[in-house]
Amino acid sequence: MNIFIINGGQEFAHSGGSFNTTITNWTEQTLVKNGFEIRVTNVNDKFDAMVEAENFKWADIIVYHFPVWWFQVPNRLKLYIDEVFTAGHNNGIYRSDGRSRKNPAINYGTGGLMHGKKYFVTSSWNAPDTAFTMEGEFFDQHSVDEGVLFGFHKMNQFAGLESIGSFHFHDMEKGATQERVDNYEKEYKAYLEEVFYFETQLS
Repeated sequence: MNIFIINGGQEFAHSGGSFNTTITNWTEQTLVKNGFEIRVTNVNDKFDAMVEAENFKWADIIVYHFPVWWFQVPNRLKLYIDEVFTAGHNNGIYRSDGRSRKNPAINYGTGGLMHGKKYFVTSSWNAPDTAFTMEGEFFDQHSVDEGVLFGFHKMNQFAGLESIGSFHFHDMEKGATQERVDNYEKEYKAYLEEVFYFETQLS
């Protein structure tokens, strides 16, 4: 299987993008060890949108890694998505919004061209996991995937991609001790192997 990994850990202000580079390395090491073919893009690098669209078309599974900034993806990753998905119009990513002029009220979001392909996402946060799970805390008990990343998941669905899972790293500024990072590495790699082993059984 072909896996395309996008490192969205942007270098900006006080952020060096180093933790998402670490996650990208964990992913690449784990998947190469298990026999997957890998391509990797770093959004900090200069890119050709048409070449990147070809990477999406080549891949069976797209893996996104990014920190959450102000409850959105970083601006460089947003630029990457805007340009690459535009390059993929009638070129393997999407055809249209799916509607017909005869009945424009229905079928919005069904014009993707990536059906049969899948995606996996990680996000990293300053916010602790309790901000999402505890009553009265900031995110009102909405999960990352149902809340802040809802639009991101819909973007992938629009292109025809199917989610195979997500993993979220919490409290990675104030609470980023070496012990927590080491524990996250073990937990993440185990989850990644489980998810991708399941995908190999389906293929």
